[in-house]
Amino acid sequence: MRSLVLLLSLLLTAAPFDLLGEETRQVSLKVISDWLDPLQNLLHIQAVGATSTLHYVWSCLGPPAVLLVATNTPTSTLSVNWSLLTSSEPDGGLMVLPKESIQFSSALVFTRLFESDSTNTSDAAAKPPGKSYPPWSLADFSWDNITDSLDPASLSATFRGHPIHDPTGAFASGSLAFRVQAFSRSGRPAQPPRLLHTADTCQLEVDLVGVSPRGNRSLFGLEVATLGHGPDCPSVQEQRSIDDEYAPAVFQLDQLLWGSLPSGFMQWRPVAFSQKQGGRESAMPCQASPLYPTLAYLLPQSPIVRAFFGSQNNFCAFSLTFGASTGPGYWDQHYLS
Repeated sequence: MRSLVLLLSLLLTAAPFDLLGEETRQVSLKVISDWLDPLQNLLHIQAVGATSTLHYVWSCLGPPAVLLVATNTPTSTLSVNWSLLTSSEPDGGLMVLPKESIQFSSALVFTRLFESDSTNTSDAAAKPPGKSYPPWSLADFSWDNITDSLDPASLSATFRGHPIHDPTGAFASGSLAFRVQAFSRSGRPAQPPRLLHTADTCQLEVDLVGVSPRGNRSLFGLEVATLGHGPDCPSVQEQRSIDDEYAPAVFQLDQLLWGSLPSGFMQWRPVAFSQKQGGRESAMPCQASPLYPTLAYLLPQSPIVRAFFGSQNNFCAFSLTFGASTGPGYWDQHYLS
């Protein structure tokens, strides 16, 4: 799979999105480990401004997940109680202090990896898009130690994993990777889809490499869950433009919005790539399903989300599907990003 790129951003003022990053921030990235078990750890990105702090807390305790917290003080801190966080009742095991400084908070949980065979399907938008195989629950993956991939200089780290139980050997030579990147200044990456980033943002790139597909022309998808605010799900907006300067032949930008300001958003271009050097010739469509409410117990549980928000929450979920039955696909080089 190459390459789904999601850009997460927290917005603390009523400025338009294109003014994000005006405030200078000191951005740091570090691993916080349980001293009793160093393999249990969190990745904490902290962006400190003159009057505010943004916290992104990533974890692969359970399924991959990220907390997004914005505060109105430059001195807010992350507090972790490991004995609570790793217990069966993690409520209160993770906090941002002082609590009264929190202006916005939400979370994303990457719950399942889907696979379906599109061999006999001509409609890429069909639900399901072809013969569906049992999904992989990402809560049942084993993940490499994040410390091994931590690069403070580039503000990046990679969670790389495979199923704990893999009776068919599909992941024998492959892996699913979540590469997290923070930024100290505004700019665009060299590789497509070249989303504009600022010091307010955190970028996630998802790669599926070397996994043996169960179908001749398998399509893969990723289920994503987020917190609903009140009874409603976040909204998804599509922005269309005739300008494809930064992502050739891609004229759309999608955004998941968590509500009124101050708020945050997740942004992506609906494209993935079947080759490492993503380009027009390897571009595949990326389709997002509508968000739908779901019950927490139906989803793989994230300890950090439960620890921060408690157990009584409304969740919404959607899926991102990569590729179509024709054109470039994962089957080309067993690569998707």
